[in-house]
Amino acid sequence: MNSIEDINKIFQMKTIAVVGMSPKPERPSHYVSMYMKEQGYNIIPVNPGHNEIAGMKSFPSLLDIPQTIDVVDVFRRSEYVLPIAESAVTVAAKALWLQDG
Repeated sequence: MNSIEDINKIFQMKTIAVVGMSPKPERPSHYVSMYMKEQGYNIIPVNPGHNEIAGMKSFPSLLDIPQTIDVVDVFRRSEYVLPIAESAVTVAAKALWLQDG
């Protein structure tokens, strides 16, 4: 996926699971997620170390989320991505977005 039309399709999707979202406001995973929330996206934190982040229920893994996920936004180092990508396929996410992690 690399055309402008494909990228615009991602921005039309509204439910985003953020894998590696930090509760620390100074971390990119936190402030990027909060910005997306302010823009109207439904953000679902995924972090096994926290039950809640920024007032939102956090889930230990993608497989624990009880609703449809449009986009999986990953803030993890590359060595951790493969099992996350496999989980994204399992939950039928429409897009996988890898951030620097």
